[in-house]
Amino acid sequence: MSAVQVSDLSHRFHTKSGETPALENVSFDVRSGEFLSIVGPSGCGKSTLVSLISGLLAPTSGTITVGGEVVRRPQTQVGIVFQNPVLLAWRSALDNVLLQIEMRDTPTAPYRARARELLAAVGLERFEGYLPHQLSGGMRQRVSICRALIHDPPLLLMDEPFGALDAITRDQLALDLQQLWTRTRKTVVFITHSITEAVFLSDRIVVMTPGPGRVDRLIDVALPRPRRLAMREDPALLDYARQVRERFLSYGILREVDERQELVS
Repeated sequence: MSAVQVSDLSHRFHTKSGETPALENVSFDVRSGEFLSIVGPSGCGKSTLVSLISGLLAPTSGTITVGGEVVRRPQTQVGIVFQNPVLLAWRSALDNVLLQIEMRDTPTAPYRARARELLAAVGLERFEGYLPHQLSGGMRQRVSICRALIHDPPLLLMDEPFGALDAITRDQLALDLQQLWTRTRKTVVFITHSITEAVFLSDRIVVMTPGPGRVDRLIDVALPRPRRLAMREDPALLDYARQVRERFLSYGILREVDERQELVS
């Protein structure tokens, strides 16, 4: 069963100089409980796609359904994680997680235990009273993930959530996210520029063309779970990464050095 269906989706931004196409005739589905990553070059419309699925933008043409309902307005039953954690500086980690419940005009008391459980699940049980400036970048992003999950949404949208973090922190957050997903089996749409990260986390990968973005290829990732960091050196994982990289080479995003060329000093 599909949790998300994107059909013949196109989107154009209106600017002073005219229309700028961001997406053209994009179609794919996301199965219920699936971890699906979207990779592509900058400017191919990945972030626009997240805004369209969440209902924050209306498409120029085409349709999106979430849970069988056509998206016509901002969706309340999704969780969204952005590259910037966007935490309120004067609120503790726990209160930042509960902010989404407050904004829904819902009493927070019944959700406090769940908020603590989520923080504990990502290793922050001792930091629930800390303010954002007292937390590392990785910790702040963990808080934002917990905030996106506090209302138990069936769909989690993640737009480059690890993009601003160092490599070691990214690795840990990838492991944390995999563990959360394994426990909850949320449907996840994950935007990333990292090919290896996409392969490591995903059931399937959507490869986008340069802008205006189109779906170039869907790649099934048939690797066993749970996945350990050591698997990133596994030939099978590297072969999936090669398949994605070859698509980028084919349309000139990556250019290999011609070894026959001589360097002129």
